[in-house]
Amino acid sequence: KTTANEKSSQEITKSVFISQSRDIYTNLALEDWLYKNFDFTNHHVMLLWRNNPCVVIGRHQNPWLEADVENLDRTGIEFARRNSGGGTVYQDQGILNITFFASRDRYNRKQNLELISRTLEKEWELHPEINKKEDIILDNDFKVSGTSSKLGRPNSYHQCSLLVDVNKEQLCKSLKKEEQFSIMTTATKSVPTSNENLSDLNNGITVDELSAAIGWAYLRTSAITQKDEGWSFLQKQRGFQMINPTDEWFPGLENIRIEFSSWDWKFGKTPKFNIYKNYELSGPTHGVMRIGMLVEKGVVAEVLLYLPDGVTWGGLTGTVPLVSTVAGQKFTPALFGQIEEAIRLQPIKFAEEPMKRIDIAARV
Repeated sequence: KTTANEKSSQEITKSVFISQSRDIYTNLALEDWLYKNFDFTNHHVMLLWRNNPCVVIGRHQNPWLEADVENLDRTGIEFARRNSGGGTVYQDQGILNITFFASRDRYNRKQNLELISRTLEKEWELHPEINKKEDIILDNDFKVSGTSSKLGRPNSYHQCSLLVDVNKEQLCKSLKKEEQFSIMTTATKSVPTSNENLSDLNNGITVDELSAAIGWAYLRTSAITQKDEGWSFLQKQRGFQMINPTDEWFPGLENIRIEFSSWDWKFGKTPKFNIYKNYELSGPTHGVMRIGMLVEKGVVAEVLLYLPDGVTWGGLTGTVPLVSTVAGQKFTPALFGQIEEAIRLQPIKFAEEPMKRIDIAARV
């Protein structure tokens, strides 16, 4: 006898969309367009997509906490911000991105990951586990997936990135942070983990093979019971569709791409933060001078000079707010160099006795 849930799942058809683009901004725009415009009530979609080399941070993350932004620019690796949460990932064409689209009331991240895990076990005899953070783990240690989600009304999506044959050397270089700065922020921070390529565990796994295997498993699986319903169920689905993410196919997509590739989105959406750089002073007190910047919406709002006891600069000591041309500029670590040059115009002096701390503005 067919239950009400099983009957409703039979009425939900499924498609697997494969993006033909390798541009991170285009693919993020496609994901966002589908989320905002598609009706997933009776039609669930799996989107498969790959990118040229890029680093992608979560919606609420700080670029300078997560990656060497300046080095990415020098090496031609794109930098992007998702419209969903989660941590930072390096991507190239050795990573398979999978986005599961459904209505909000059908959202189930755990079931999506279980489908992937079952496929890895069935096709390649791997034995993945899903941990408490809902990452896919192999050999009790190595993470082979990353996850993010977007939950709204009426739609939702769960995005998962699978490491198949990623360039691990480039991954490490791209996610290496600047050690000379310290940052204070409420932004979500990524947690470092040990990663492994699926192809290192089974050299028969390729991105194309994995795409096909997961896609077929998705089409055969009931939307509610998550049971493999076999060939007869699969024949009722809409199958694989190659997608050309352009305005012609998805009106308004190019405007979303322009937004996602803009400085305002990539850096201007950064939660407010303070960034500091320390300077060892050689002198009687051997103190540490510190330059700090308050950055709001990616723009420098305030510059402060912190002088240790017994040290003066331009007759001032203590915490010195600097009236600087740096304020109002888009933040980059190179701005510390401009402030350093201005400070050098005034000699730094050491006093024999600690001076009374005062707060007074200085112009640099």
